[in-house]
Amino acid sequence: MTSTFKEGSSLIGKWITNKNTLEYLGVWEKINNQDFNYPEFEVIVQDAGTNRFMMSVGQWISRTKAIGMLVRAGRYGGTYSHKDIAFHFAMWLSPEFQIYLINEFQRLKNEENDRLKLGWDLQRTLAKVNYQIHTDAIKENLIPKEITTQQNTLVYANEADLLNVAIFGSTAKNWRENNPNKNGNLRDYATLEQLVVLSNMESINALLIGQGLTQSDRLIQLNKVAITQMKSLLESNTIKRLK
Repeated sequence: MTSTFKEGSSLIGKWITNKNTLEYLGVWEKINNQDFNYPEFEVIVQDAGTNRFMMSVGQWISRTKAIGMLVRAGRYGGTYSHKDIAFHFAMWLSPEFQIYLINEFQRLKNEENDRLKLGWDLQRTLAKVNYQIHTDAIKENLIPKEITTQQNTLVYANEADLLNVAIFGSTAKNWRENNPNKNGNLRDYATLEQLVVLSNMESINALLIGQGLTQSDRLIQLNKVAITQMKSLLESNTIKRLK
C-alpha cells in the first residue's frame, strides 16, 4: 500500500510514533525478519510515549533493519508496506475499515466452516457407504458356503480336511494348488472369526463321531453350524473389540 491520500505522510508519522503501533511492527518483524535488530527495538519502545520521542518510517528501517516497510523518493516515491502492516494502518486510521475487515473475516470463516462441514458430512456419508460395502464383502467372503453334492460324496483323507471343507470350502491340498505363492497353509490365513469357529467345530465333530454319524452326514452338520456361527460372530461387539 502506498500513501496517496491527503496529509498521508503526516498521518503515517503520527501512526508510527504510537507505542502500540511500534509493538505491532516489532512482533511482525520478529516473525518475518531474521535480521531484525531486536535490542534497538527495545530501546525504541522504551522511549516511545515520552515528549522527546520522534520516529519516522525511514528511522524505523535504518535503526531496526526492518523489512516490512519501504520509503522511496522521486516521482513515484512514497511509503510502501507489507499488506499486514497496511491493514494495521488502515484500521488505525478508519474505524469503519476496521469493522468492515472484521465482518469480511467472519464471513470468510463462516464460508470456510460451511465448506468444512459439507466435506465432513460427505466423508461421513462415504464412510457409511464404504462400511456397508465392507460388511457385505466380509459376509460374502467369510461366511462358509453350503457344501455341494460333489463335496459331500468325497471321502477326505483326515478329519482336519473335513473341517477345512466345512469352514473354508477347500481342502489343504486344493488351497496350496490355488495359492502357490503363499507360505504356510490354509489355516495360517484364517480370520479371527474363522479360528473361533474352527475351534468350536473340532469339539462338535468329536461329538458327532461319538454319535456314529458318517463323514458325509457330519460334513453337512458341521457346515450348517459353521455358517450359523460365522454370521453370529460377524455381528459380535466382543470380537470387534478384540480386533
